[in-house]
Amino acid sequence: MRYAYGVTSALLIGGAMVSLVSGVPAGAQVAQNDESEMRSVVPRAGAPASFADLTEQLAPAVVNISTRQRLKVPNNPLAQLFGMPGGGGPQTREAQSLGSGFIVTADGYVVTNNHVITAEGQGEVESITVTMPDGTEYPAQLVGRDAASDLAVLKIQRPKPFPFVEFGDSSRARVGDWVVAIGNPFGLGGTVTSGIVSAVYRNTGSGGAYDRYIQTDASINRGNSGGPMFDMRGQVIGINNAIFSPSGGSVGIGFAIPAEVAQPIVQKLMKGQSIERGYLGIRIQPVNEDLAASLGIAHNRGEFVQAVEPGLAADKAGLQGGDVVLKVDGKDVTPDQTLSYLVANIAPGTRIPIELIRDGQRRTVNATVGKRPSEEELARQQMFDPETGAQNQGNDQGAEKTGKVEEALGVQVIPLTPQIARQLGVPDATKGVVVAGVDPNSDAAAKGLQRGDIVLQANYKAVGSPAELEQIVTAAKSAKRDALLLQVQRRGGPALYVPIRLR
Repeated sequence: MRYAYGVTSALLIGGAMVSLVSGVPAGAQVAQNDESEMRSVVPRAGAPASFADLTEQLAPAVVNISTRQRLKVPNNPLAQLFGMPGGGGPQTREAQSLGSGFIVTADGYVVTNNHVITAEGQGEVESITVTMPDGTEYPAQLVGRDAASDLAVLKIQRPKPFPFVEFGDSSRARVGDWVVAIGNPFGLGGTVTSGIVSAVYRNTGSGGAYDRYIQTDASINRGNSGGPMFDMRGQVIGINNAIFSPSGGSVGIGFAIPAEVAQPIVQKLMKGQSIERGYLGIRIQPVNEDLAASLGIAHNRGEFVQAVEPGLAADKAGLQGGDVVLKVDGKDVTPDQTLSYLVANIAPGTRIPIELIRDGQRRTVNATVGKRPSEEELARQQMFDPETGAQNQGNDQGAEKTGKVEEALGVQVIPLTPQIARQLGVPDATKGVVVAGVDPNSDAAAKGLQRGDIVLQANYKAVGSPAELEQIVTAAKSAKRDALLLQVQRRGGPALYVPIRLR
């Protein structure tokens, strides 16, 4: 978790329950079909006398999810210097993570957050375990995951059916409605908290196609991620996902992925289907008060186009930097219904009208929506973008696992795409690979190689991909070479030759 002010991932430990009758939907669904029972459990007006009956029915379907991971750790330079343990090749350590989830079918499909079951950094998840409220453990298989929406589906098995809960209709949620969250904060086991819906469709400002949450003051803490948020019908209207906190603990501002967003994605993941989203290829920002004043338009409506990616859907449709997009496919672009969200939920290949303002005049263009790249591909495209500052963050997300190159040279490299080439200020057609990270203890670091450098040649051979560089490294080692001669180009400078000792 990040503990600074801002939206932080908060693992919510699981513990929601279902009807004790195996294979029957949680008590919420039973109550929904039996109005007399529902009236006795949940008063229709005012504060509930107790959440005990509802919790008893739901808690058996909420589970604890733990993973065992193998993580790479940096070498200890002092250990290497003095010949101590830890100074040799790449070191690894074992780590564990905890989160929550809930069972949605009698045959054992479990929903959770993607970040609960994704390894940190360059780690690898070795095993996933689902623990029931009674302490019974089951090995889990990862069925599918989606980084963009932060959702994942697991599968567990046993001879008899599992208790389960069902998704509700989050579009019916209203500010002030009571909600109950069940999870395992800080590894304490099944924990129930209650509160109200503080806001619906909250945009946190973190960007992305799914920055649209239900906000609640129900206490949500680390370990609750992936757990369910229930309405008073006992249906899942949200998946607890993140908190806003200066300390890392709950301060009454938690966020859940709305069921109306999560359920269609979960259904596709359960079927093994890939998640395809729409994409225009533009860089945007909200129309704040200052921007609106400079353009002479109303603020908090529409989004401003900063730049358009050449050759992609928006460029082909005629969108330009400086345009203000007001509507997409007839839907208003607002802070609660962002341009990214609207486009992401349109099937690639669909032709849509886009209403915009250009030079003070309203006009409409038609665009054929493209396919949104994966989160890894987007991270690569933005990795060296001077406008995002990502090149200074040390984020190696998107770096290819070119083990031989990293082991021999102490650098990680990724392909040089046209998008990255433009960000680095070189022609789109430039051939080479980009340095995504440098081991500070390597000769490459000592020679001045840094993130964003472009490797054009190695031992006078053109390098067109990470695989080609790996082949050259292998050949140099086979020839008993002690070093590799790289031709390196840095933004704004000429290409220079730099000899790097092989490790």
